[in-house]
Amino acid sequence: MNNKLKLLIIAVATAFIASCTTNKCQEQPIEIIPYPNQLVAGEGCVDLSRGFKVIGETIHLGYLTAELSKQGISAGKGAKIVFESAEEPNNLGEEGYRFVAKKKTITITANGDRGHFYGIQTLLQMVNGATVVAVEIEDVPAFGWRAYMLDESRYFHGETFVKQVLDQMAMLKMNVFHWHLVDDAGWRIEIKKYPLLTEVGGKRADSEIGTWKSGKTSGDAHEGFYTQEQIKDIVKYAAERNITIVPEFEMPGHSSAAIAAYTWLGTAGKDIEVPVKFGRHYDNYDITKPEVEQFVKDVLNELFELFPSEVIHIGGDEVGYRVWEESKHVQQYMKKNGINTPADLQIAFTNKISKFIESKGRRMMGWNEIMGINIHKDFEEKKVDMEAETELAKNVVVHFWKGDINLITDAAQKGYSIINSLHTNTYLDYDYGSIDLKKAYGFNPIPDDLDEQYHKNIFGLGCQMWSEWTPTNKHVERQTYPRIAAYAEVGWTNKDNKDYTRFRKSMDNLTLIWDRLYITYGPLDAKN
Repeated sequence: MNNKLKLLIIAVATAFIASCTTNKCQEQPIEIIPYPNQLVAGEGCVDLSRGFKVIGETIHLGYLTAELSKQGISAGKGAKIVFESAEEPNNLGEEGYRFVAKKKTITITANGDRGHFYGIQTLLQMVNGATVVAVEIEDVPAFGWRAYMLDESRYFHGETFVKQVLDQMAMLKMNVFHWHLVDDAGWRIEIKKYPLLTEVGGKRADSEIGTWKSGKTSGDAHEGFYTQEQIKDIVKYAAERNITIVPEFEMPGHSSAAIAAYTWLGTAGKDIEVPVKFGRHYDNYDITKPEVEQFVKDVLNELFELFPSEVIHIGGDEVGYRVWEESKHVQQYMKKNGINTPADLQIAFTNKISKFIESKGRRMMGWNEIMGINIHKDFEEKKVDMEAETELAKNVVVHFWKGDINLITDAAQKGYSIINSLHTNTYLDYDYGSIDLKKAYGFNPIPDDLDEQYHKNIFGLGCQMWSEWTPTNKHVERQTYPRIAAYAEVGWTNKDNKDYTRFRKSMDNLTLIWDRLYITYGPLDAKN
């Protein structure tokens, strides 16, 4: 065979392979969750089979290399992955990015590290085999607060599990991990100044199972907490994935675990144990005592050292007022200070702690009861007229979860910053009959009747994984997945760009990732 014939055969073979590759690339669906806000498909694809070379600076190089290696792609002399700074002016903000894949180059352009990171997430989801289909994307999130909450007071789930959750949040471009570490059922974070909080408050003798007031228990003790060194490690791990951890330190209610550790924190002055039954309990912190206020500040000071988050969550929900109403010294304190209702007492305390948090360069967040409006008409100890006359400090972030939708409208009109986590649409402990994947996807953090001038007050949304009835990690997974993906797209993708049919199709690709990680997930489709 002469050289000319050899060259001709090689040329034909090369053209044939290129044609097959191009056709194969054109057949590849672009399946990204959350879906980008601007996307234009190109022709062909970028081949990463011969490796990749990074051009430009990024703090995420190690992360990118590790994640691509999981897909069998390593550094080499093949395609280029270029990181660039966006030219000003632009509309990308801190988290937006531009992503261009064509010929032998993938370019990710952003204003900083966060945008580059989210461009990487898009890249990782687009890798199919060792190719990335040609595409041009410009993407900016719809909301700045895209949160998942894990309740570990009821059950301790552990560092490995939390890191896996953070990995999945990062892939889905979620940026806030709301960590519910303190409640009646257990205290899960080491506080150096008050060691009994975990030594006593971190353990309970048994656990109610089944459902509320079932009368059944597991028969097993439960305990666990995070050391401060573990907390620091998890916070660092989250930060590397553009995730801020917002800790929740419940006050003045849901405080039984702390009162079990230190009786003097309570109002009733009675020794108690960490409750076995879940739900609401009726002793609260005695917020009329200076030493209790100091305790709260001491704990907060240690939280400030552990969590760099600007926002600190103080709970403030479902406070039973009966113990304050029956306490002579609390009633005397209220009379002396011109406080007319227990709701006003709670707000006076909340505002005081808000000022302390603000003095440390932070910002308070709490469930919407902290506004002093009674959203629990069915609670015996919360009469209809038990509403506060005192106004909540304006710098507080209101975490809306329950009540008439007019309450969120009223809060927005008054200038409060709001996170919308309406329980009927975002509570992951609810079964799939109550909130299926399609209903989760259809949630809109901005109420339909909210005047457009107040839309800016809605920072975003959170989905909440309360764990009373999910004792194991697999239970939590089944309730969390696949719905977390729906909430991720609610938080990122503009309402006008959402498409449930497209999203549902993309979920089949996402579940393959979860299958490889042995993550358990619930039903993708509603059962007829």
